[in-house]
Order: sequence, then C-alpha cells, then structure tokens
Amino acid sequence: QVQLVESGGGLVQPGGSLRLSCAVSGSIFSHNAMGWYRRAPGKQREWVAGITSAGTTRYADSVKGRSTISRDNAKNTVYLQMNSLKPEDTAVYYCNAGFVIPMYDQWGQGTQVTVSS
Repeated sequence: QVQLVESGGGLVQPGGSLRLSCAVSGSIFSHNAMGWYRRAPGKQREWVAGITSAGTTRYADSVKGRSTISRDNAKNTVYLQMNSLKPEDTAVYYCNAGFVIPMYDQWGQGTQVTVSS
C-alpha cells in the first residue's frame, strides 16, 4: 500500500521560505525517484521537482533557482526547500514516486502553501 504523508506547508509572506516534507512507505522509496507536484486553485496538478535514488535533481522552470529537492534515505523522507516564495506558488503540494511522471494514482492529502501579504 502506498503511503505518502506531506507536511510543512503554511502561510508565508512573499519572499519567505518553507521546507516541505514527505514521509514515504519504505517499499516505494528505496529504489525510486521521488517527485514534488502541486495543484493551484482552479488548475491541474503540475510537476515541480524530482530527485533520483542517486540524488540527481531536476526542476520545473517556475521554481528553478528558488527550490531545492532532497531526500533522506534513512528516514524514507523527501524534502522541498522553497525560497523567495511568490503568490503564484500558492497551491497544495504533493509528493509521489517518479522523477517527473508520477508513478502512482494514489496521492496523499497534500500540504497547503499560501503565499500572501
């Protein structure tokens, strides 16, 4: 069973930072790339960043240079550090296995990020 538990979201002012975390079932974490995705109000879910099991990373242009994805294999957790946040970053953020294309149809509850003054 896929278990994805996101946390770390909140309300932050423009220019602020947040660190999102996603605890993942060990069975799907160990050998898989992991990705972060987001769904903004009224929009479809979109890919944000991905990291392979070896640590190679890739970012969507919208967050490149402002975000860092990382993983702690000992804790089965993937992180997304987001800096210089903008109002357009407001969304519910999710993680899933997969570098860009999500592997599973099942998603966690997500974590809400709201960027507003």
